[in-house]
Amino acid sequence: MATIRVKDWTKTELEEIRNAESHSSYDSVIKSLLKDRKLAKLADDASGTVTGNSVQSQDSAVDKAFDDLTVLGELTADHDDVLFLWCPNCGNELVHLTVERPLGLSVFEMECQRCLTHLDSHAIVAIELRYPIEQKMIEGQLRTDLKSCVIDYWDRTLEAAANDTLETETPVDRLVWQFDQYHKQFTWDWPTDVPTVSFVPGVTYHNTTTDERIEAVEAVTENRNAMDSYKIRRCTADSDDIPDQLDSSTIVDWIANRELVVTEQSVGTTKPAT
Repeated sequence: MATIRVKDWTKTELEEIRNAESHSSYDSVIKSLLKDRKLAKLADDASGTVTGNSVQSQDSAVDKAFDDLTVLGELTADHDDVLFLWCPNCGNELVHLTVERPLGLSVFEMECQRCLTHLDSHAIVAIELRYPIEQKMIEGQLRTDLKSCVIDYWDRTLEAAANDTLETETPVDRLVWQFDQYHKQFTWDWPTDVPTVSFVPGVTYHNTTTDERIEAVEAVTENRNAMDSYKIRRCTADSDDIPDQLDSSTIVDWIANRELVVTEQSVGTTKPAT
């Protein structure tokens, strides 16, 4: 391909955009400008029926933690016709795909070649060109952002399921089981300001509805495709420590209704992903 010549004024303008928007390269700047031109052209369409325009409005309506990181399960548009897919467990780039509109990735599974985790659309993260990936990697922030993106998605997904606003045919108990399995595989410390999606031995939870503290002791069943039942210790408002057992349906209900938050975690219960 022939070299593209640009004048000094153009170079200066590209440099300013690159610095202001933290692009990783001049190629990223130009792709972003081409994307803006395409969106502006779609916005000028008087019919208002252009697929790309309607899809973009759907993306903008989602109140998620990052504008340029999206879990594949809720990705409704491909802003640059290319998806860069990453593993949130080890921070490895899985693959980049050229896709068409409308996006059709309702079923997508693959194994991370670095950490060997089997991932599906509920855990794979799509990174857009706007995200300053090189800078984030240098700062050691990439894996933190990937983790935060997935945690935010899981929390909002279960919140929507509890409110009957989730557009999926997947039963809520199946979603809870999937998120629980991922959380245990990733061995993430769960933030105390977000209701948990998992039930992990050695962790103490606060039930915000009953005001009880629940310590998960050990699983008493070994279900392959459903939540297990658990031995627990209940600490009531009167400070009574009562051994008990929770069936899986109760745990699913508490997690799905966003009632449990982490209060204590035993040393060694989880460790950073490698």
